[in-house]
Amino acid sequence: MQKSTSVHELIVPRWIVPIEPAGVVLEGHAIAIDETGTVLAVLPVADMRERYVAQQETHLPDHVVTPGLFNLHTHAAMTLLRGLGDDLPLMEWLTTRIWPAETALLSKEFVAAGTRLACLEMLRGGTTCFSDMYFFPDAAGSAAREIGIRAHLGITVIDLPTAGGSDADDYLDRGLALYDRLRNEPLLSFAFAPHAPYTISDATFDRISMLMGQTGLPMQIHLHETEDEIRREVAEHGIRPAMRLERLGLMGPSLTAVHAVHLDDREVAMFADRGVSIAHCPASNLKLASGIPRIAPYLDAGINLGIGTDGTASNNRLDMPSEMRLAALLAKGASGRADVFGAHQVLHAATLAGAKACGLDERIGSIVAGKQADLAAFDLSALDYNPIFDVASHLIFVAGREAVTDVWVAGKAVVRKRQFMSDGARAAEGRGASDIALWQNRMRSQLDAR
Repeated sequence: MQKSTSVHELIVPRWIVPIEPAGVVLEGHAIAIDETGTVLAVLPVADMRERYVAQQETHLPDHVVTPGLFNLHTHAAMTLLRGLGDDLPLMEWLTTRIWPAETALLSKEFVAAGTRLACLEMLRGGTTCFSDMYFFPDAAGSAAREIGIRAHLGITVIDLPTAGGSDADDYLDRGLALYDRLRNEPLLSFAFAPHAPYTISDATFDRISMLMGQTGLPMQIHLHETEDEIRREVAEHGIRPAMRLERLGLMGPSLTAVHAVHLDDREVAMFADRGVSIAHCPASNLKLASGIPRIAPYLDAGINLGIGTDGTASNNRLDMPSEMRLAALLAKGASGRADVFGAHQVLHAATLAGAKACGLDERIGSIVAGKQADLAAFDLSALDYNPIFDVASHLIFVAGREAVTDVWVAGKAVVRKRQFMSDGARAAEGRGASDIALWQNRMRSQLDAR
């Protein structure tokens, strides 16, 4: 066959885990990316070279390429609060450490600096898209665009005044104006992000429900994170939080429940029936002593389960590879079933399931023709990574984020050989230490004043 079609880049790794079809590992295949950043084909190398001429070939002889990892829940700017308030349960951590710190420091400048640092950390670990829930989403979106990472920005809502807004209507109005302004940005998408049932009134939920119908945007909310949260909701509303959302008409495929640690059997069945997704954040759940969710029943019921890191203030890393390993081990240990949450299932959760929860699965989350080329390459050549009998197993149980060498977002190489490629990322890396020192000193001053 005559070579007639030019492609932007041909990536030739040892292995590819495309996620679709499920459970497949391809060896001796290549990925062709066109000028628009779209995957043109995934074919055996010989067939690829017969059909296409590449402007650039990237050879990765010891690597496995996966879809870019999807961090389904984080608070990126809270990177500047890393480790603040360790060893405290959720409500004490929020009320005595996090909310006072945010009252003192929260600003667009804080969010921009923290999000830049978070984006660099996530890219180094193979994350190409993150779902963010924090204040000043305009600053977070600008930082993500500067670095070159994909961001699913939450229009954060809380029935409390902060520097980010005076009340729920103010947060929503500002968020909708941002959505109208940036809705066509290729690396940005949006969701409504009410904080939690215990900080949101029925009236605010009603307005969000109406706006979801008008805009088609999904919603993400902290839900059933702790047993104390559930007890408080029952005392105030006479009903468990998930059932309150059901009563308000919010339980559906547009909803992602963050944490969902404490679901009873009726709620598990309801989540599955309504098509609700879950953002599982195992490290944060453990660190805040919120509990260990019953992942086996969630998966058995067919619930769409993604994985998130939560913020660095409660994790304290934005490290999706370690989150995947922890999620797999916890599910097995808690259920007493070694077959639960196998390697391919975990990879699906960390890629396509996250994209599906955010309504992005037609664009990203797997390596198939027609989707955007969001990719991560893991180098498995190290002696302590070998021998290799099952590549998918190695990705979950052996390799860490230090194995990530190359990352692409929308077909653009943003990390090559562990080096940032864009001017924005390099600039952010260069000023990272000064940004950290500035905000750390301000935090220390606030703590000393108290």
